[in-house]
Amino acid sequence: MKFYKYHALGNDYLVINPQDLLFPLTPEKIKTICHRNFGIGSDGILLGPLASETAQFALRIFNPDGSEAEKSGNGLRIFSRYLWDKGVVSEESFSIETMGGLVQSVIQDAGKTVQVEMGKVSFWSNDIPVVGDGREVIQERINVNDETFSFCAATIGNPHCVIPLAEVNPAIAKHYGPILEVHALFPNRTNVQFMKVLNRNTIQIEIWERGAGYTLASGSSSSAAAAVAHKLGLCDSSITVQMPGGKILIQVKDDFSISMKGSVTKVAEGEFSAELFAD
Repeated sequence: MKFYKYHALGNDYLVINPQDLLFPLTPEKIKTICHRNFGIGSDGILLGPLASETAQFALRIFNPDGSEAEKSGNGLRIFSRYLWDKGVVSEESFSIETMGGLVQSVIQDAGKTVQVEMGKVSFWSNDIPVVGDGREVIQERINVNDETFSFCAATIGNPHCVIPLAEVNPAIAKHYGPILEVHALFPNRTNVQFMKVLNRNTIQIEIWERGAGYTLASGSSSSAAAAVAHKLGLCDSSITVQMPGGKILIQVKDDFSISMKGSVTKVAEGEFSAELFAD
């Protein structure tokens, strides 16, 4: 059974074509494959291309804990690059269906850069979801152990909790991220971004990703954090998002639709050994 490994700014995924799949991708097998000591090691699995009635391709996205993600910006860029490498797409725009909605991808720089129209950000509690009355979740308070944060919530097909801070670092994300991911306010759990605004066109984020943990980069997190920065009036519409793994360029449109552009790197391709899945 073949796999193809790529990373997008250090956020790495394995692509598996369903035609190559020899067994169901159960949570247990996903955990084994993604384990960095006992498996290949990755931040998730991209299963595609699948048939779609609404797009040219469909994609399923699995987290390393075995859960399924609605959308992944880096995953979509990686999957788009895979389609390019296989000669399935050209530099023309093409559509991909995810659980979190349809996106449009455009290949640039011979596959090394991919632009994705990610869809529209909503801050509405029922869409995200966030517990409580229907409202835009902007600058609310959340208690985490001994700390109280001001946060904004958003969805771009998957849930996000964005916390603006004067300073951000990996330690903050690793300490508070896992608690916020499963906070009672978020019935479907949430991705968490700790955000520092550097200037009108640049933000810095540290990321705790739902189902994956501390993450070097994330396309949907970049989209959500940039949308929040713009919503709060802290940034203009063109925003560079700095992460430990590198930079993503986000364009926030008037209706809060997001255009994301970033790099993709091919790492390897190979075949799983049957021995990997032996008891």
